[in-house]
Amino acid sequence: MSRTIRFWKGAGLAMILCAASVPVLAHHGDAGRFQENVSKVEGAVVALLFINPHSVIVLDAPAPDGSGKTVRWQAEMGAPQTLTRGFGWTKTTLKAGDKITLLGRRVKSGAPYMNLTERAVIYRTETKELLFQTNNAEVPPDVVTKRPVSANTPPPSY
Repeated sequence: MSRTIRFWKGAGLAMILCAASVPVLAHHGDAGRFQENVSKVEGAVVALLFINPHSVIVLDAPAPDGSGKTVRWQAEMGAPQTLTRGFGWTKTTLKAGDKITLLGRRVKSGAPYMNLTERAVIYRTETKELLFQTNNAEVPPDVVTKRPVSANTPPPSY
């Protein structure tokens, strides 16, 4: 077999492998990125970013060191259509200034960033009204559910 034919066969194989790998890179895994234990953050909503591929809650919370400073948190959720279909959320479910409590997994780096796609709960801090719960999350006993939240529905696909 000539060198030219071998070259083009190799180049063709490389192109096929590269094209096949593009869908694999389309979504990322979270293995090792977030802590296994669930953390709690209370604060005031700055914004709800209803964007793809992950909606984000931006939250101002008191610094844990008691200094009186504010820390700006970001909490990653599922896609807007998942939140709308599975939980009835809209762009106005959370408004700037709303006081909420998040239970979720913090990023291991220690940055003020949280994952709310599994083992997560969101509720209004003052009224304890449950706003969001993943199927595998434990809701604190004092939180009030006004509607069944994912009890018999399949887990959202994130």
